[in-house]
Amino acid sequence: MILKERETDEGLLVAVCDEDVLGETFENGDVSLTVTEEFYGGESVDEQAVADSLARASVANLVGTEAVALAVREGFVDEANVLEVGRTRHAQFLRM
Repeated sequence: MILKERETDEGLLVAVCDEDVLGETFENGDVSLTVTEEFYGGESVDEQAVADSLARASVANLVGTEAVALAVREGFVDEANVLEVGRTRHAQFLRM
């Protein structure tokens, strides 16, 4: 998975995507999601690094079957809140 972290005024913003979806665009009806290098491009890391980053995140954006499955499995995202966009999955969370 690819992980990118950014410090913002509101806290840590984490973007995670599967390696095979970076640079791709997915569509489902009126919904279009482009996984840009600018937003999602970062370091290639293992699952533990992603879980550690999500544990510290105030906001997270996840794209890809593997990335979303990890977030669900680790309890960061509820499966009911996962979107199917084309041939991939997308989830977001906001910690308040």
